[in-house]
Amino acid sequence: MKISELAEKCGFIALNFAEDRDVEGCYIGDLLSWVMGRAKENNVWLTVMGNVNAIAVAVLADVSAIVLTENSALDSEALERAKQRGVNIYSTEDNTYETAKKIIAAIE
Repeated sequence: MKISELAEKCGFIALNFAEDRDVEGCYIGDLLSWVMGRAKENNVWLTVMGNVNAIAVAVLADVSAIVLTENSALDSEALERAKQRGVNIYSTEDNTYETAKKIIAAIE
């Protein structure tokens, strides 16, 4: 499934759409060093971290997208870096658990 399809099915709001990447699962975490070592390529990363460091981790882990849960803020520096680095970022008002359930239902 492509990230654009997933976003539509789950009701995510695009904050930065760079590339329609494949989605093969999701990873949940807010501790950046933990995510960097454990998220897999083509995962959707669910987090509340909307800063420039999260963009760097998304690039290193090669995730399909960041989904900021609970309407978490994306700061302007992070948005600019996401545009430069081609990182897809979405937002949802749902909590992380509910967001993960939606993703799992959509990709199975």
